Amino acid sequence: MKLKIRLIKSGYGRIPKHRKTLMALGLTKMGRDVVKPDNPMVRGMIGKVAYLLKVEEVEDGA
Repeated sequence: MKLKIRLIKSGYGRIPKHRKTLMALGLTKMGRDVVKPDNPMVRGMIGKVAYLLKVEEVEDGA
Protein backbone atom coordinates (compact mmCIF):
# COMPACT_ATOMS: atom_id res chain seq x y z
CA MET A 1 0.00 0.00 0.00
CA LYS A 2 1.19 3.50 -0.80
CA LEU A 3 -0.02 6.97 0.12
CA LYS A 4 -0.68 9.77 -2.38
CA ILE A 5 -0.06 13.05 -0.57
CA ARG A 6 -1.12 16.45 -1.94
CA LEU A 7 -0.19 19.85 -0.50
CA ILE A 8 -3.44 21.86 -0.34
CA LYS A 9 -2.30 24.78 1.85
CA SER A 10 0.93 26.73 1.61
CA GLY A 11 3.83 26.16 3.97
CA TYR A 12 4.60 29.88 3.85
CA GLY A 13 4.48 31.49 7.29
CA ARG A 14 4.27 28.14 9.10
CA ILE A 15 6.47 26.87 11.90
CA PRO A 16 9.97 26.21 10.47
CA LYS A 17 9.86 22.59 11.69
CA HIS A 18 6.65 22.05 9.71
CA ARG A 19 8.21 23.58 6.57
CA LYS A 20 11.16 21.19 6.91
CA THR A 21 8.74 18.28 7.28
CA LEU A 22 7.03 19.29 4.03
CA MET A 23 10.40 19.43 2.27
CA ALA A 24 11.31 15.98 3.65
CA LEU A 25 8.08 14.64 2.18
CA GLY A 26 9.03 16.20 -1.17
CA LEU A 27 6.24 18.79 -1.14
CA THR A 28 7.54 22.16 -2.28
CA LYS A 29 4.62 23.70 -4.19
CA MET A 30 0.88 23.73 -3.65
CA GLY A 31 -1.16 21.26 -5.68
CA ARG A 32 1.75 18.88 -6.20
CA ASP A 33 1.39 15.17 -5.44
CA VAL A 34 3.93 12.68 -4.14
CA VAL A 35 3.54 8.95 -3.61
CA LYS A 36 5.21 7.54 -0.52
CA PRO A 37 5.23 4.09 1.10
CA ASP A 38 2.78 3.56 3.93
CA ASN A 39 5.04 3.13 6.95
CA PRO A 40 5.21 4.57 10.49
CA MET A 41 7.86 7.17 9.58
CA VAL A 42 5.78 8.67 6.75
CA ARG A 43 2.59 8.45 8.83
CA GLY A 44 4.29 10.39 11.63
CA MET A 45 5.42 13.12 9.23
CA ILE A 46 1.90 13.35 7.80
CA GLY A 47 0.49 13.63 11.33
CA LYS A 48 2.63 16.69 12.08
CA VAL A 49 1.41 18.66 9.04
CA ALA A 50 -1.97 17.02 8.40
CA TYR A 51 -3.70 20.42 8.42
CA LEU A 52 -1.85 21.26 5.18
CA LEU A 53 -2.37 17.98 3.33
CA LYS A 54 -4.84 15.71 1.58
CA VAL A 55 -3.92 12.01 1.80
CA GLU A 56 -5.29 9.07 -0.23
CA GLU A 57 -4.35 5.40 -0.20
CA VAL A 58 -3.38 3.89 -3.55
CA GLU A 59 -2.61 0.31 -4.56
CA ASP A 60 1.00 -0.68 -5.33
CA GLY A 61 0.22 -1.97 -8.82
CA ALA A 62 -1.50 1.18 -10.08
